[in-house]
Amino acid sequence: MSGIHCTRCDGTGFLNLHQMDDRTLDRFNETGDHQIILDWIAANSCHDVSVCDCCGDGEAWHGTPGEHHPEDGEPWGECY
Repeated sequence: MSGIHCTRCDGTGFLNLHQMDDRTLDRFNETGDHQIILDWIAANSCHDVSVCDCCGDGEAWHGTPGEHHPEDGEPWGECY
């Protein structure tokens, strides 16, 4: 069974990505490397960009960030 696309974070694993600079966001979109966003969050203090809490906590993800797999027993509740 495939995952259910998280509508809360639009499948990215993060919230409020529109607040990021285009260059960093483009790198993330090109590579899919979530560490790019985590590093940006750590380096920038005035923003509301955060890890989608129904996708994980940034250190441990509930499966694939932005996807929820009901068979895994993940806490995806209302997110989809």
